[in-house]
Amino acid sequence: MALHDRISDPPTDFFTDNKSPDSVHIWNPQITSFIATQVAKHRPMVLVTSGGTIVPLEKNTVRFLDNFSAGTRGACSAEHFIRNGYAVIFLHRQFSLLPYSRHYSHSTHCFLDFMDLEDDGAGGLRTVILAQYEEEMRSVLKEYKRAKQENSLLVVSFITVTEYLFLLRDIAQCMAPLGSNALLYLAAAVSDFHLPPDKMSLHKIQSHGGRRLVLDLEPVPKFLRKLVEHWAPQAMIVSFKLETEERLLIPKCRAALKSYGHQLVIGNLLDRRKYEVILVQQDSERWIRVSDGELEDILVPEVIERHKRWAVKMKSSI
Repeated sequence: MALHDRISDPPTDFFTDNKSPDSVHIWNPQITSFIATQVAKHRPMVLVTSGGTIVPLEKNTVRFLDNFSAGTRGACSAEHFIRNGYAVIFLHRQFSLLPYSRHYSHSTHCFLDFMDLEDDGAGGLRTVILAQYEEEMRSVLKEYKRAKQENSLLVVSFITVTEYLFLLRDIAQCMAPLGSNALLYLAAAVSDFHLPPDKMSLHKIQSHGGRRLVLDLEPVPKFLRKLVEHWAPQAMIVSFKLETEERLLIPKCRAALKSYGHQLVIGNLLDRRKYEVILVQQDSERWIRVSDGELEDILVPEVIERHKRWAVKMKSSI
């Protein structure tokens, strides 16, 4: 077949047309070492992606398009996976919420409001935690210290959609030898459109003269089927679907399962995402709703139970 007759494969072309970010090569040794440690400990492992990706408009980036996401669901879910015995690779948007520190970093109260100063009896001052916050802070600190001590959490960051996709591919391929013990929980808000490098200005786009800025964005290739079939073919893969219209939610979840061939879609509506989700598989639908507390208290154990069933099914088919 002549070169110009080659059949186009958008996901493959994306990796050819975009340079691999330096972060992939920096993180890879830590990722492979972390995975080897968890294999030796016979721990199940989950990749949790979290936060939104940006689309730069210039190579020396000043302006960019951003996806809505604070990373709440991903950070909260990571804590629950660790609590249930999983090792977690947490692939998150830089400066989005992190497991454990999320309880304070984006709190309605400044972190300093949880503490006070008191006389230490020797002419100086000591820092104390206010009594009403002490129990909760102790609980969070205890879990954080345990995760550090047991080496059950690796935090990896991204910024752009290109960086996210290169890191996702690298981590998934590193996890592939885990087979069905691997779980991919893709909660990141990934850009649907991007600006290819050959269309990107090198320097800041100038605004003088009252000129309009017209953007011609290209769709980000759909990578889920590549992930399912090639990058981590035995792993259980969970994707998320966010909609603003309820009538579209379940049909879109089912369409995703049909298109990509993965195992589970978690659907949520923008205005009710903190209180309800629907779990959609080929043969089932289940709503999870809470009136208070964290939805992930119920959601993550349910996903884990389905992962266990998936692992048994895959191992019995070998």
